[in-house]
Amino acid sequence: MNPSATWKGLSQHIWTLEQPAAAVANGFYVGAINRVGVEEPWAIGEFYGSSYVADPRGRILAQGPDDRDALVVADIDLEIVREVKATWKFDEHRRPETYGILTR
Repeated sequence: MNPSATWKGLSQHIWTLEQPAAAVANGFYVGAINRVGVEEPWAIGEFYGSSYVADPRGRILAQGPDDRDALVVADIDLEIVREVKATWKFDEHRRPETYGILTR
């Protein structure tokens, strides 16, 4: 799950690219969640909603509206995760033993 609290403007375009790309790069499903409307008392901007579920191939399986609250539900097939990981093999080239310096 990737919750978001961003409003209309430049970030909306990036948000629709970012979550499917994360799903592809990591070979998993992403539930991208965003608020909708204006929240008082802050009224800092209008949240664009449009929550969605992206599959490991970057396809959006289900998407909510941009103008009201909604429950977004999608069927996920874990076999697709296995297929994508076997095809792209991104995990094969990761070297967690070299991450130590980054996590100290």
